[in-house]
Amino acid sequence: MPRTQNEIVARLHKIQAAGCDMFGFATEVLAAYLDKEHIAEFVKPETDLSEWVPEPLDQAGEAGAEYLDFAFGKAEDHRGISAGRSIIKLAEFAWLQGRDDVVAAMDDTPYPNYGVPQLMVYARMFELPVPNSPTLARMGQGKRCVPHCDSGCGN
Repeated sequence: MPRTQNEIVARLHKIQAAGCDMFGFATEVLAAYLDKEHIAEFVKPETDLSEWVPEPLDQAGEAGAEYLDFAFGKAEDHRGISAGRSIIKLAEFAWLQGRDDVVAAMDDTPYPNYGVPQLMVYARMFELPVPNSPTLARMGQGKRCVPHCDSGCGN
């Protein structure tokens, strides 16, 4: 069941209080789903919200599915910050859908190989396709993309 506006606000407060969103990746996802009334406290007072249109909460699943394709590409290309950002954002898309089980499963899965094992968990739990790539298949099993990768696989 999708989250309410008040639940999203509470999560944003919790994230801010914990100081665990240094680059604002989680905030970016969550704030996009807030209506004018609720987004107001998270923007500067002089911000003009007259044309603010929130993302529809019932489309968070579709947004996550689309983002997953991007995430697999960044992980396969060994793009460290982008791959890490993808894991954070996908966890928030799952949370917005009320899928705490997906968030917990991703948290319980190791990150090495640019988060591909976590991306595989997200895909499996939402019954989404995984790109047909031998490289991603190896990375998803916790193996290096190729046996002697020196670009960060296994870290």
